Amino acid sequence: MNEFEEQEYSKEFEFSLWKKLFFHLREHKNLVIKVAICFLGLAVVETVMPMFSQYAIDTFIVGGSLETLPSFLSLYFFFIFLFSFFVFGFVMNAGKLEGSVTHTIRKKAFARLQELSYSFFDTTPVGYITARLTSDAQRLGGTIAWALLEMVWSIAIMIFMIIVMLFHSPFLTLLVVLTMPILYLLTRFFRKLMLTNQRLIRKQNSKITAAFAEGINAARTTKTLIREQKNYEEFSDLTSGMRKLSIRATVLSAAFYPIIVLIANIVTGLVLWHGGVQFLDGEISIGTVSLFLSYGVLMFEPIQQIARVFSEVQSAQASAERTVALIETEPDIIDSEEAIEKYGSLLAPKQENWPIIKGDIKFENVSFSYKTGETVLENFNLHIKAGEKIALVGETGSGKSTIINLVCHFYEPTSGRILIDDIDYTEYSQILVQSNLGYVLQAPHLFNGTIMENIRYGKLEATDEEVKKAAEIVNATNFIEQLEHGFNTQVGEGGSKISTGEKQLISFARAILKNPKIFVLDEATSSIDTVTEQIIQKAVDKTLEGRTSFIVAHRLSTIRSSDRILVIKKGKILEQGSHKELLKEKGYYYDLYTNQFTKEESEKILGL
Repeated sequence: MNEFEEQEYSKEFEFSLWKKLFFHLREHKNLVIKVAICFLGLAVVETVMPMFSQYAIDTFIVGGSLETLPSFLSLYFFFIFLFSFFVFGFVMNAGKLEGSVTHTIRKKAFARLQELSYSFFDTTPVGYITARLTSDAQRLGGTIAWALLEMVWSIAIMIFMIIVMLFHSPFLTLLVVLTMPILYLLTRFFRKLMLTNQRLIRKQNSKITAAFAEGINAARTTKTLIREQKNYEEFSDLTSGMRKLSIRATVLSAAFYPIIVLIANIVTGLVLWHGGVQFLDGEISIGTVSLFLSYGVLMFEPIQQIARVFSEVQSAQASAERTVALIETEPDIIDSEEAIEKYGSLLAPKQENWPIIKGDIKFENVSFSYKTGETVLENFNLHIKAGEKIALVGETGSGKSTIINLVCHFYEPTSGRILIDDIDYTEYSQILVQSNLGYVLQAPHLFNGTIMENIRYGKLEATDEEVKKAAEIVNATNFIEQLEHGFNTQVGEGGSKISTGEKQLISFARAILKNPKIFVLDEATSSIDTVTEQIIQKAVDKTLEGRTSFIVAHRLSTIRSSDRILVIKKGKILEQGSHKELLKEKGYYYDLYTNQFTKEESEKILGL
């Protein structure tokens, strides 16, 4: 299972956190205002409605006069209309706000994911990211649209009712108001328990999402390793932990709300008792007693809503913390303001200002260390001429991939600098460098769609003719045209409907379509058979012609035509030269190549 652990959040309710979140959602302020107005209108109407009962009792029943009944009914039905109007406006605008907030959070979070550096995805499982963009975003949308803004109604109606009650009987008002500190202390007691538990629930939910995603993505590996039972046990442990936490949350809520209801009933009884005494003493009317009883019940509804909303906000704060943390995560590599101003950003490129890249690359005293503290390169120097084909050879962990990732600007040097065409590439924007990059991986990823669509991902504005031309350059046309639907053949999720070699050819075509000046082949032929390798090797020779290229290869037979082979060991260049030159030296490369050649020939003879 994945050992990644989320950031721990231990603070109580943070106003500053919600302030940050609302700052990111400021584009929806008009909807927020509309919902707030509807809630205020509802508070006014619901405060006035019991006063109709008070008037009717004192005037029509006790007073026995029906003179004002027509105007009373007209006003009463007008307020009923107002109530319906505000309810309609609230439901409609709150629904819009929920959808809009969820959309904006997901959009901002996804945009930030596009900007984050390669290192973020090295250390963060997909499941944890998915949880932020799905359940966390949805929870925040609902909390902001319904729960937080419902606080406006709750607070407003309490204030309005207290004002009206004070006008009629300060003593009875005091009976009702004195219960508020008790409710505050109860809320404060439960608050910490609820928040801590909800944070644990959200964290456990992320682990479940991550395990679920991993289980699906690794289904084939699971079958071959017969890990079904172990995976089931591990997943059961996670879901059991989620069940325990959820039950604990339910128990807390179950204990909280009945206490509030009990206090509400006690206060109602006190109001009825003392109100009856004041009525008998002639201090207030029976209609006023009725008003206080109505307000006594109504007063605790907003208090219960505040308690409920508070519980939801406590729960949602864990989601808010995680979402805001993602949106505000800073990339390890940030383009300078000058570079963005001139060349644009990853999401807003200014292609009209991009210079033509030739592909001359220099490493000048480059050192690089990962965040873990592991130093891979130290005072590394290298000059690759434009159009030169470079092969990188060495043991696992020697630094080959690090060199490639630095060239691609996925990482930046800890010290020293890398120049492209004699200009420090930090003066360019990342999008400029990476738009001139063609990258073919050992296990290329294809998107669920047609072959035509997958090749076109390399250049979205490309015509069908350009796509077919790219496929022809890399010798992919032969196998594509043999398929029933040709270029319109569906490749399946991840390219599951076609072979590994065919996926490689499509990825070559996709990379060549945008005509990159720098090309990277990272173990691109290590997982295919020798027949397909020969086809791809021809594609490689065509593809790399006139381009600066880096080839990381396990099969040394595929790099013999390279202009220069670099033997990398512990971040240093141990040997360099052409294939023939290195064989003549009879050093590390000679031993590596002859051993591999002997092994391959033996396997051919033995039919292995």
